[in-house]
Amino acid sequence: MKIAVVAANGRVARKVITEALGRGIDVTAFVRGENNTDAKKFVVKDIFDLTTDDLKGFDVVVDAFGAWKPELLSQHSTTLAHLCDILKGTETRLVIVGGAGSLYVNPEHTVQVIDTPDFPEEFKPLAGAQVKQLAELRARKDVRWTYISPAGDFQADGERTGKYLLGGEELTLNSKGESIISYADYAIGMVDEIEKGNHIQQRISLVRA
Repeated sequence: MKIAVVAANGRVARKVITEALGRGIDVTAFVRGENNTDAKKFVVKDIFDLTTDDLKGFDVVVDAFGAWKPELLSQHSTTLAHLCDILKGTETRLVIVGGAGSLYVNPEHTVQVIDTPDFPEEFKPLAGAQVKQLAELRARKDVRWTYISPAGDFQADGERTGKYLLGGEELTLNSKGESIISYADYAIGMVDEIEKGNHIQQRISLVRA
């Protein structure tokens, strides 16, 4: 299996790359500057400059783009749209590092995490950009995408327990009533999905077991 990881220097991306390499997967990192990942194969190129030919031959492309600065939030949508456009009609799967704000908190799927009273104001701009990103992605029927949302508490330096629960569209709590996962455990779940490909054109979610 060959995978490409775009925006590969991000903290989640680096965990995914390390996890994939540990399983013997052939990984190429796509970065804008210096390669700070464990991948020996890398390409220095901006996302917006990538072409269909650049991603030809990969079984899976991982979109790990993330931005916090207000002026860059719209790029959650524009970078993903560009990747969709250059992958459309191909067999290559597109797996996206998503957000938790778009997860639903009711069975009717009318209320999202971002809509709840306790959702922190400082995270709303980012969460809103990711909600928009997912809504636009759902309209794409020409790409074999999978969107993976983390738990509400997404911990960069959390422990690697090696265990997670696979959820769907709704915010899932573990047996302790927690919505929490480390970047390392999220990476395990993402690479499992990369290997299995069970959720084409679906959003799934991951939470610590």
